[in-house]
Amino acid sequence: MEKDLDYYLNLDWTLIHGTDLDFNGDEYSYIEIEELPEFAFCAPNKELALERYKRQLKLFLMVRIEDKDRIYEPGEVREEEDY
Repeated sequence: MEKDLDYYLNLDWTLIHGTDLDFNGDEYSYIEIEELPEFAFCAPNKELALERYKRQLKLFLMVRIEDKDRIYEPGEVREEEDY
Protein backbone atom coordinates (compact mmCIF):
# COMPACT_ATOMS: atom_id res chain seq x y z
CA MET A 1 0.00 0.00 0.00
CA GLU A 2 1.30 3.43 -0.95
CA LYS A 3 1.40 5.78 2.00
CA ASP A 4 0.54 9.05 0.32
CA LEU A 5 -0.99 12.26 1.64
CA ASP A 6 -4.55 10.88 1.52
CA TYR A 7 -3.46 7.82 3.48
CA TYR A 8 -2.01 9.93 6.29
CA LEU A 9 -4.88 12.43 6.34
CA ASN A 10 -7.36 9.61 6.93
CA LEU A 11 -5.58 7.99 9.87
CA ASP A 12 -7.27 8.02 13.26
CA TRP A 13 -4.88 10.47 14.91
CA THR A 14 -4.98 10.96 18.67
CA LEU A 15 -6.02 14.58 19.12
CA ILE A 16 -5.09 16.52 22.23
CA HIS A 17 -7.20 19.60 22.83
CA GLY A 18 -6.36 22.24 25.36
CA THR A 19 -6.60 25.89 26.20
CA ASP A 20 -4.00 28.40 27.27
CA LEU A 21 -3.54 32.13 27.61
CA ASP A 22 -1.77 34.32 25.08
CA PHE A 23 0.60 37.18 25.97
CA ASN A 24 -2.37 39.49 26.55
CA GLY A 25 -4.08 37.06 28.93
CA ASP A 26 -6.73 36.06 26.39
CA GLU A 27 -7.71 32.40 26.19
CA TYR A 28 -7.12 30.41 23.00
CA SER A 29 -7.57 26.75 22.06
CA TYR A 30 -5.02 24.42 20.58
CA ILE A 31 -4.94 21.02 18.93
CA GLU A 32 -1.92 18.76 19.15
CA ILE A 33 -1.52 15.25 17.77
CA GLU A 34 -0.01 12.70 20.13
CA GLU A 35 1.76 10.81 17.34
CA LEU A 36 3.16 14.04 15.84
CA PRO A 37 4.57 16.04 18.77
CA GLU A 38 6.00 18.60 16.33
CA PHE A 39 2.47 19.55 15.22
CA ALA A 40 0.28 22.17 16.90
CA PHE A 41 -2.59 24.34 15.73
CA CYS A 42 -4.10 27.30 17.59
CA ALA A 43 -7.43 29.08 17.17
CA PRO A 44 -9.58 31.51 19.18
CA ASN A 45 -11.90 28.71 20.35
CA LYS A 46 -12.32 24.92 20.37
CA GLU A 47 -14.83 24.85 17.53
CA LEU A 48 -12.53 26.72 15.15
CA ALA A 49 -9.53 24.66 16.20
CA LEU A 50 -11.36 21.40 15.45
CA GLU A 51 -12.76 22.80 12.21
CA ARG A 52 -9.48 24.13 10.84
CA TYR A 53 -6.59 22.01 12.14
CA LYS A 54 -6.79 19.57 9.21
CA ARG A 55 -5.73 22.25 6.74
CA GLN A 56 -2.55 22.83 8.77
CA LEU A 57 -2.09 19.06 9.21
CA LYS A 58 -2.23 18.64 5.43
CA LEU A 59 0.56 21.20 4.94
CA PHE A 60 2.59 19.64 7.76
CA LEU A 61 2.30 16.16 6.22
CA MET A 62 3.10 17.42 2.71
CA VAL A 63 6.43 18.75 3.96
CA ARG A 64 7.20 15.57 5.92
CA ILE A 65 6.43 13.41 2.88
CA GLU A 66 8.45 15.62 0.53
CA ASP A 67 11.42 15.57 2.92
CA LYS A 68 11.03 11.78 3.33
CA ASP A 69 10.80 12.22 7.11
CA ARG A 70 9.49 9.39 9.24
CA ILE A 71 5.80 9.81 10.07
CA TYR A 72 4.72 7.84 13.10
CA GLU A 73 1.22 6.46 12.82
CA PRO A 74 -1.37 5.82 15.54
CA GLY A 75 -0.32 2.79 17.56
CA GLU A 76 3.38 3.06 16.74
CA VAL A 77 5.85 3.63 19.55
CA ARG A 78 8.39 6.37 18.98
CA GLU A 79 12.00 5.68 19.75
CA GLU A 80 13.32 7.82 22.60
CA GLU A 81 15.88 9.54 20.35
CA ASP A 82 13.02 10.68 18.05
CA TYR A 83 11.64 13.11 20.62
